[in-house]
Amino acid sequence: MRLTHIAASKSAAPAPLSGQAVTLLFNDNALMPQLLGDHDRHLVRLEQGFGVRLACRGNKVAISGAPDRVQAAQAALAGLWKRLERGEGVTSGDVDAVIRLRSAADEDPRLPLSDLPAIRTRRGAVGPRSPGQLAYMEALQRHEMVFALGPAGTGKTYLAVAQAVAMLTAGRVERIVLCRPAVEAGERLGFLPGDLKEKIDPYLRPLYDALHDMMPVDQVLRRLGNGEIEVAPLAFMRGRTLAHAFVILDEAQNTTEAQMKMFLTRMGEGTRMVITGDLTQIDLPPGVRSGLRDAVETLEGVAGIGFTRFGTRDVVRHTLVARIVDAYDQRAAAAREHSRENDGA
Repeated sequence: MRLTHIAASKSAAPAPLSGQAVTLLFNDNALMPQLLGDHDRHLVRLEQGFGVRLACRGNKVAISGAPDRVQAAQAALAGLWKRLERGEGVTSGDVDAVIRLRSAADEDPRLPLSDLPAIRTRRGAVGPRSPGQLAYMEALQRHEMVFALGPAGTGKTYLAVAQAVAMLTAGRVERIVLCRPAVEAGERLGFLPGDLKEKIDPYLRPLYDALHDMMPVDQVLRRLGNGEIEVAPLAFMRGRTLAHAFVILDEAQNTTEAQMKMFLTRMGEGTRMVITGDLTQIDLPPGVRSGLRDAVETLEGVAGIGFTRFGTRDVVRHTLVARIVDAYDQRAAAAREHSRENDGA
C-alpha cells in the first residue's frame, strides 16, 4: 500500500529544556518495519547520527532534542519514507547516507533529499550517498572528462560505471571501455597462474563487480561478447582512438606520467572519460612519479575537465573504513610535521 501522507505535530509530552519534541504520524503500518529496521536498528542509527531521542509506538515516531537536530532527523525520516513510497527498500547504507546528506545540508543548499539527482539504470536508480558523491554525479553530467580523487569506499568507480551503463543503455555512447593499470601491490603478476587474461582479471575484478550490480549477468556477458563493453589493462590502450565511448581509468594513481598522457590522448569524438584514483595508495616503484598526480597538477583549471575530491565523510562502506582512513591520514600528517621540525632544526 502506498503512503498517502506524512503528518507531523507537536508532541503532547513536554519538550526537554531548550529543546523540541515532534511526533511524526505514518499512515501505512505495513511499511513501518522497513523504516524501523530489524530490532529498531535504523532508529538507533538515526539517534546516534543526529543526537536526538527517537521513540516509536505503533505508527508514530516521536523525536526530541535540540531544534536543529530534530528538524534534521525529521527530514531524514521523511526522505526514507519517500523511498518506501516509491517501492524501494531501506538498508543500513541508506540510513547512513541520509545522515551524511542531512548533516551537510546546512553547508550546501542543494541538498534537500527530495531533489537529489539519480543515475537511472535497468537495475534501478543510483543516487548520491554523500555530499562528495552529489558533486561527483553533477560533474559526470556536465563534463566530458572528470577526475575523481579520494580514499577507498567513496564510490568513485561505482558511480562512474553507473553513469557509463546509463549512457550506454540510453544510446548516448556506443560502448564502455573499462581499464586499470596492472601494477602489483606487493605481489608479482608473473607468478600468478594461467594465461595473460587469467593473470590480469584479478586486477579488473572491481570493474566486473560494478557492472554486475548495474546490469543482469546475461546482458553483461552478451555485451562483453559483442564488444559493447570492453575491460582491459591500460597497456592495451596504446595506439587506439576511442570514439563515442565511455572510458573509465580506475586506480589511476598507479599510472606513470607517460601512461597517463597516452591514456588521455586516446579521447575521440563523442567520448566521455573518467579517471579515478587515491593518491595515498600509490604502488609504483620508488622514484617513479604518479601520472595521476602529474595530470591533476597540469590540467586543473582546463576548461571542460571536472575535478571531484572526496574526503573521509564521503566513505560509504562500513563506518570503520572512514575511521581507518582518518587514522592513516592523521599519522601521515604527524609524520610530515615531524619531518618539517627536523628540517628546521
